[in-house]
Amino acid sequence: MTKCLEGLGLARSAPALSASGRRAEQACLARRLGAALLAFAVALSVTLLPQPGRAAATKGPDTVADTAAQIMDAVVNISTSQTVAPSRSVPTPELPPGSPFEEFFEEFFKRRQQQGEGQGPRRVSSLGSGFVIDASGYIVTNNHVIADADEVYANFADGSKLKAEIVGRDTKIDLALLKVTPEAGKPLKAVKFGNSDILRVGDWVMAIGNPFGLGGTLTVGVISARNRDINSGPYDNFLQTDAAINRGNSGGPLFNMEGDVIGINTAIISPSGGSIGIGFAVPSNTAIPIIAQLKEFGETRRGWIGVRIQQVTPEIAESLSLDRVRGALIGSVTEDGPAAKGGLKAGDVVITFDGKEVKDMRALPIIVADTPVDKQVDVVVIRKGQQETVKLTVGRLDEGTPSPSASVAPEKKPEAPPPVATLKLMGVEMAEMTPELRTRFKIKDELKGVVVMAVEPGSVAAERGIAPGNLIVEVNQEAMLTPGDVEKRLAALKKEGRRSALLMVADPEGQIRFTALPIE
Repeated sequence: MTKCLEGLGLARSAPALSASGRRAEQACLARRLGAALLAFAVALSVTLLPQPGRAAATKGPDTVADTAAQIMDAVVNISTSQTVAPSRSVPTPELPPGSPFEEFFEEFFKRRQQQGEGQGPRRVSSLGSGFVIDASGYIVTNNHVIADADEVYANFADGSKLKAEIVGRDTKIDLALLKVTPEAGKPLKAVKFGNSDILRVGDWVMAIGNPFGLGGTLTVGVISARNRDINSGPYDNFLQTDAAINRGNSGGPLFNMEGDVIGINTAIISPSGGSIGIGFAVPSNTAIPIIAQLKEFGETRRGWIGVRIQQVTPEIAESLSLDRVRGALIGSVTEDGPAAKGGLKAGDVVITFDGKEVKDMRALPIIVADTPVDKQVDVVVIRKGQQETVKLTVGRLDEGTPSPSASVAPEKKPEAPPPVATLKLMGVEMAEMTPELRTRFKIKDELKGVVVMAVEPGSVAAERGIAPGNLIVEVNQEAMLTPGDVEKRLAALKKEGRRSALLMVADPEGQIRFTALPIE
């Protein structure tokens, strides 16, 4: 007899057994099989047991009911009303008798007239959300929720309604601070801000608001991304979440699982107006100093240094001998501004400001805006390949003055301009400045450089926006006055092994920017 089928393995052929031998072998087989099944069951149960750390990584919160119960009463509905001017009444079009559209248009315009169109001023209302941050009655919401409102009311969960005063607003971050007077003996429930900087992608959050006017509603999701730029303003730094945010949620709070406000729900991306899982909130650490300024001054007081900046591209980084793409490139410096007084220059790459790393161009305006006015700060820059530190005193941004922008007069050339000696380099036809060219392109008298006469279509120079009438002021931070200067500088850079040249380019109005072009 084989040894009980070789322990349930594959047994070799064996001679025929007696009846008693067969029974013994069957009993042995049963024991072996039972032991094998028991071992398999134990192994399976061990495999299915929760592994340390695995459940926490995939499992959502069991419930948020306890936290929600503590914070729901601090979230309010913001209702506004305003008087709008009468709209112009559109006359009913005259259609041929019997036209299939005659009945439709008559009914359409009759309905609009019944709704009061063209009958005079009318009242319109809108709904949004907000939350109480101070038991004395301060409420935070979005500016667009109360924009142009004649009256603003805060509606609380217990059914009470209080008229709100607008303390201050910030259009750039889209925040507003309201103040209500609590009824005697009915203190308001308030919530506190948390630290949005410690949030990670994947952290659970709760959004509470008033979607579609239904009343207080809670949704749960996660942080989908951080530092989102949605092109809504110069200080975009949004949190992105998939917690459902719909119309009416604007101005409502985004909470962490401890019940602290870590964001103010502000915008969504949606073709229909409903949530598709892409919502944006102003981070609490961005909002906190703004709210404090609105509370103290009724307005914002942002830092300002007076520079125009642009992105550091891989080509610009290579031409400036940077070790990697980083920082913000200063394109121009405002005369007599804080940066000019502190010694910053066009062509400097700012890598830290007041001890904070400037990772890219977008980071610098946010850091400067959050810096207290009149504070003296250290600014670390890379200048001509060397790291330097300058000191400057932060000024105050004039919120009412728009940022200066380039204003190029329409090109108006003489019918028969005199011939000009030109040189073509890097797809750019250029010439030395003359009085005639200054007049032709309306170039300001104080500007110096090599005049761009034409740009080869489809060239890198054309793609980078270089145009006739522009000036090549510098090449790799050396002043240029003639096409020959440019040619010599390019030859020197090519000999050094450089693949691209950094051009400082000015438009006829003097607005400066930098661009890198490949050396031919």
